[in-house]
Amino acid sequence: MKILSNYSSLKEKIREVCERCGRNPDEITIVAVSKTFPFTRIIELNSAGHLDFGENKIREMRDKYYNISFQYSGKINWHMVGHLQSNKVKDIIAFIHLIQSVDTYNLAEVIDNTAKKINRKIDILVQVNTSKEEQKFGAAPDETERLCKQISLLENVNVKGLMTIAKMTDDRDEIRSNFRTLKELHDRIKPEFPDFKYLSMGMTDDFDIAIEEGSNMLRIGSAIFGERINPVQ
Repeated sequence: MKILSNYSSLKEKIREVCERCGRNPDEITIVAVSKTFPFTRIIELNSAGHLDFGENKIREMRDKYYNISFQYSGKINWHMVGHLQSNKVKDIIAFIHLIQSVDTYNLAEVIDNTAKKINRKIDILVQVNTSKEEQKFGAAPDETERLCKQISLLENVNVKGLMTIAKMTDDRDEIRSNFRTLKELHDRIKPEFPDFKYLSMGMTDDFDIAIEEGSNMLRIGSAIFGERINPVQ
């Protein structure tokens, strides 16, 4: 039951951070990032009432979805939190709840065209590279508004907000700056996008800063599941 103990401890820490900065912890959605862990761990946490789970590899998400579906009837909201290749969209389009990593119009267009074939509307977040690292995916902050406008014209894609991954650094001021950039961008363009609902930022090592800077969706892995194990085959 270690996972449930970790989960309870995480929720208490989130409550404490929210209390400190005058926020309601009920506003915070936790996406439990279950990459490399077996699907039985997902069922364990879902059975305790948690709905939202994230994966960053298409094959792993797809395999877990089908393994769980064949033997378990609990409701699960699947989030794609890693880079998504256009040719892999078809593998998750039937069951995905939220794609958090859309960073180009071409990808959004593929999602739209694929969703039309099965008469679904897909919720997405636009990923923004707030740290401006060359090796990192995400739209540039100054291109994000234009990209959101382009995507919002697609019939089968709903832009539900923004996502970012802060720079991997011990400099918490730099992490805070990355999150603040996304929050300021979100607040500036939100009036143009009435469907904006989520500001996804913050992981195990920096979720406290993310909450302080306005995040309402956290992507938490090791704080719930523990240290990563060998990748699921």
